[in-house]
Amino acid sequence: MRAFVACFATATALLLTGCNNAATSTSQSQAPIVKPWVLETDNQSSISLSGIVRARTESPLAFQIAGRIAKRFVDAGQTVTQGQPLLELDPRDFQERVQGAQADLAAANAALRIAQADLTRHQELLRHNAVSKQAAEQAELMLREARARREVAQTQLSQAKNALDYAQLNAPANGVLIEVSADEGQVVASGYTVARLAHAGKREVEVYFPESTTPPEKGALLLNEQSLALTLRETAGAVDPQSRTLRARYALVEQDGNNSDLQLGSVVRTRFNAPPSNETSFVVPLGAINERGNGPQVWRIQEGKVNPVPVSIISIETETAHVNGPLESGEQIVAVGTHLLQNDMSVRVQDE
Repeated sequence: MRAFVACFATATALLLTGCNNAATSTSQSQAPIVKPWVLETDNQSSISLSGIVRARTESPLAFQIAGRIAKRFVDAGQTVTQGQPLLELDPRDFQERVQGAQADLAAANAALRIAQADLTRHQELLRHNAVSKQAAEQAELMLREARARREVAQTQLSQAKNALDYAQLNAPANGVLIEVSADEGQVVASGYTVARLAHAGKREVEVYFPESTTPPEKGALLLNEQSLALTLRETAGAVDPQSRTLRARYALVEQDGNNSDLQLGSVVRTRFNAPPSNETSFVVPLGAINERGNGPQVWRIQEGKVNPVPVSIISIETETAHVNGPLESGEQIVAVGTHLLQNDMSVRVQDE
């Protein structure tokens, strides 16, 4: 009996060991396959970024009063001159307000004349002691009130005339209409943007830098196999909370006034000297960069497992990015599919 028990225990142990080995083998076979990228030191001396051509001044245009648009005189992309009519509100209500204000002013002037005549009569009677001094003072007070009412009527008439003028929206300067977002029959509120005007004059290039990069003072615009010098004009006061980039505006150092090659809104390429850094930078595929709300990171492959490593983005190219962080040349990172990875996850390297 004891021999039977011993044999049974031995068989059970062998069976459990075999199951554990099978489970381990199955777990390894189910580990995701990742494509590796071997890090190499980046020795770039310049960075290249895309930029957008902008006008130095771009004005959003809106009516100062609310109303229904009765006429539209222009279209998007049209060149306009200063003072040219763009859109017009239905003027009927504003014309009636002017007429009402004119009638109020006429009534106020008539009341003022009556009050003046009444005061003159009371002063004459007061000299003959025919009325009391209090009655004369009351007549003088009525005259002051009539003058105040006339001033109010004059102000209301001026405001009504201004509103009638505001019913027509004119171009504030020479330029090109980037967009016209309102049409006839549309009711708009005061201050609602109905068009956007790019003022005539010099063009600028708008560039978005990674938040870790300070926009350089100088750069170059690569256009039609020529390089045009750029100089920094302004930098945004804060990093964009969604894209985590910093906007900068660069002015062309020399412009001859012919902006035919600089179409508004077109995407152009710019080049800047790489900012000095105490950290070693690396080139990685764009697919290797993972963003999960804690900043950009890459996934290092080490001993069959992956772990995230925070990095700072220096610049972004068409298919690659320049980054720096606590990495070393020769290490492997995951090239694509980083959104599926978890901290300390087992993986299989492709071609292993």
